[in-house]
Amino acid sequence: MTPTQTDVYDIPQEHREFRDLVRRLAQEQIAPRAAEIDATDEYPWDIRKLLSEQDILGLPIPAEYGGMGTGTLMQQLAVEELAKVSAVCALMLMVQELGTLPITLFGSEELKQRFLPKCATGEWSPAFCLSEPDSGSDATAMRTTAVKDGDEWVINGSKAWITNAGIANFYVVFAVTDRENRRHTAFVVEADREGVSVPKFEHKLGINGVPTGTPVFENVRVPEENVIGEVGRGMRVALGTLERTRLGAAAQAVGIAQGAIDYALQYAKERTAFGKPIIELQGLQFKLADMQTRTAAARELLYKACAKMDRGEEDKALYSSMAKLFASDTAMYVTVEAVQVLGGYGYVKEYPVERMMRDAKITQIYEGTNEVQRVVIARHLKG
Repeated sequence: MTPTQTDVYDIPQEHREFRDLVRRLAQEQIAPRAAEIDATDEYPWDIRKLLSEQDILGLPIPAEYGGMGTGTLMQQLAVEELAKVSAVCALMLMVQELGTLPITLFGSEELKQRFLPKCATGEWSPAFCLSEPDSGSDATAMRTTAVKDGDEWVINGSKAWITNAGIANFYVVFAVTDRENRRHTAFVVEADREGVSVPKFEHKLGINGVPTGTPVFENVRVPEENVIGEVGRGMRVALGTLERTRLGAAAQAVGIAQGAIDYALQYAKERTAFGKPIIELQGLQFKLADMQTRTAAARELLYKACAKMDRGEEDKALYSSMAKLFASDTAMYVTVEAVQVLGGYGYVKEYPVERMMRDAKITQIYEGTNEVQRVVIARHLKG
């Protein structure tokens, strides 16, 4: 090998081995459950147990707290493999990162020791509470408040569209602590604290099986030790988290797209029309060619963004937004085309591509809408 022929563009061998393990588990044990999970909309505790036993839920957690500590790229490789067969099972891993990363990046050593080890084993699962009924993309318009009372904070308000609501062991809650100066603070709120409830759950187009709900906090008291980072710097915690976790939405989108292509391609090889397999029809060949090309491009952008995030490069946030934007738009395009390849069969629940199409839509919305991602990208371009 000459000095210019390096393997820097390759995925590290240990990552590939763990990815292959996740792929095998996904295909053998999760794929047979995917349709049932979607149909019943019941949380798959058996899959949670499987992901825990195989250390997959420990991927986002640093090694010193019992996790895998393998970085963003390995995390998203696993999300991608899970999403090929079940976007909702991929979401279980995504929210494990979303809810623990604020503590990992900004929490005190005491908070890390208290919460991260139990998340690393999969015993505990978190939820990330930023959005509210009247403040989605404009997070600074939130109304939830936290008021200091002695050595405690009293939290009042409600959040909306919160993944893991009702099953999370703790919530990372963002609240206004200085209305006049538009200052917010992040808190850990244990689910069993008095005043925490989830009175409403959403009935969704897709991503059925992991609950999405509206947690309510009524005079919930938390100690000062539960503050994440600095008082009044909550938006720094939120944005620092989301610039990394939006790569999870990108990885989920790439996985959904590839899963849809794989199924549509196999169907096209087996289904006959006009006396030959429909894969021989040029119109469908062109569809599949475009689907595969866009998905391959999305994957390359995702991996590039993950590598930049792991290396801490200056333009990591730009690439994170571009990957999320392009991958989610690709997933929506590919799944719609996959339904078309299957024709009438694509429109019925007996076949998985209609579920994939429903699941793909949310990747354009959560972790920052694609409109917000375009704003972020444009800001980077302006300098």
